[in-house]
Amino acid sequence: MNLPIYSKEGKKTTKKAELNDKVFACEVNEHVVWFNIKAIRANNRQGTHATKGRSFVSGGGRKPFKQKGTGRARQGTIRAPHHVGGGRVFGPSPRDYTQKVNKKVKALARRSVLSDKTKNQLVYVIEDFNYTSPKTKDVLNLIQAMELDNKKVLILTSEYAPNVYRSAANIYNINVKQDVTFSAYDLLKANVIVIQEGALKKINEVLA
Repeated sequence: MNLPIYSKEGKKTTKKAELNDKVFACEVNEHVVWFNIKAIRANNRQGTHATKGRSFVSGGGRKPFKQKGTGRARQGTIRAPHHVGGGRVFGPSPRDYTQKVNKKVKALARRSVLSDKTKNQLVYVIEDFNYTSPKTKDVLNLIQAMELDNKKVLILTSEYAPNVYRSAANIYNINVKQDVTFSAYDLLKANVIVIQEGALKKINEVLA
């Protein structure tokens, strides 16, 4: 499969980029994509939620009143859950939400999303580029030239490009990742994927 290559100014050229069919034209496995996304979202949870049970609430060390003779129900502590200021019953406690996903499953999920995006003509290939200094206007001009305004765009760079990352940092709907460091979740959140030539070669090698 071939796609036209855009220049770093955002103009379509006559050059073509070759996409590996094993990566960009494979059968989409929706279940694997769902499984991987579920694990990614779970792994992003901090799991630090907590409430105080009756053993963590201060006070209530003694019996509030005697067992018999008052005409009221017997009470052992004023920090029981049914008292004001008492502990909470069955409240959340800190836990680890981490879910393990095998490398082959992660790779299949990424291939599936890439194939689906390519099938729907949402993948663009662009020449390798970098900026000498971070300027938001440079990225905006590129996106406008490619007619990708008001779309969530994922840019995959061929190398570590801090100036490209900083240039896009102030634009809420643009995300920048280096070659194959993206996840299936990054691909799925983006409406359009822009891949630099160098990154495309790395993706063809690693994910195939």
